[in-house]
Amino acid sequence: MNPIRRFAAMLLLALSVHPVCAQSDYPNKAVRMLIGFPPGQATDTLGRAIALRLSQSLGQQFVVENRPGAAGIIATQSAMSALPDGYTLLVSSSGPLAVNPGLYSKLPYDPIKDFAPVAGIAIVPLVLVVNPNFPASSVKELVAMAKAKPKTINYASGGSGVTNHLVMEMFRGVSEIDMTHVPYKGGPPAVTDLIAGQVDVMFETSVAVLPFIKQGRLRALAVSSSSRIGAAPELPTIAELGYPGFSGVPWIAIVAPARTPAPIVARLNTEVNKALNSKDVREQFLTQGVEPMVMSPEELGAYIRSEVAKWTRAVKFSGAKVD
Repeated sequence: MNPIRRFAAMLLLALSVHPVCAQSDYPNKAVRMLIGFPPGQATDTLGRAIALRLSQSLGQQFVVENRPGAAGIIATQSAMSALPDGYTLLVSSSGPLAVNPGLYSKLPYDPIKDFAPVAGIAIVPLVLVVNPNFPASSVKELVAMAKAKPKTINYASGGSGVTNHLVMEMFRGVSEIDMTHVPYKGGPPAVTDLIAGQVDVMFETSVAVLPFIKQGRLRALAVSSSSRIGAAPELPTIAELGYPGFSGVPWIAIVAPARTPAPIVARLNTEVNKALNSKDVREQFLTQGVEPMVMSPEELGAYIRSEVAKWTRAVKFSGAKVD
């Protein structure tokens, strides 16, 4: 073989072997985990718990980067544009991955085509909470007040079009009440103003509000899930209170840019599921009222597709639209 052909053959061999080597020693440097919500929100809190476990089990730092804003679109678009090498992951939720496709007429990403499902993290029920000084101490009283004085009750959300906004719109629809929406840039500032009495009521994740409920700084009325939660079994579901079939439950999962190599996705999935099945993480999640979401990449992909269809129907029914 002449020198030119020999060099070409060696180059071709090197190019074909390198990706395999890169995958087999993954990760060999720090991994970024983008989160499209502020610190303290459920996606951030639970995502950081998993990032810590991945850092320990895989021997490299999994570094969380918060990029809040635009209902998670900023972080999602950034992750979509990253190299599909496993070193940029997106910790996201049902808002950006399932609600936004039905809510925005021009979304800069496709949650199905632009991402590779990696692993589930948690299913996170919402709690309907009010300021302790708010006169209503039950869902029945809240509905009665809202019907007696339409638009006088203010409800907060983490932003127009995010899940807790949409779930409140679903509740307003089934209860036939009219309240005034006050959107915030994320759940934490909304909760802060609810505690301060600047707003009256909101749906927020169990992770965010259970500590304040236990401290008496918020009063819980009900949960949005179809069944009661173990961390607060005394709280009824909305469905129990005369609204059968009502259920609006966010979830959190990890996805990667499309075309991320399957062996890398498989390794991440194995390690995340190992963490979720560990006694300490499971107990940590359950005490916060959330359920570990153990799924294979294929199961997560099917789940996301079904959730896009479900929330698109919910958005259409509610009439909500954000652009």
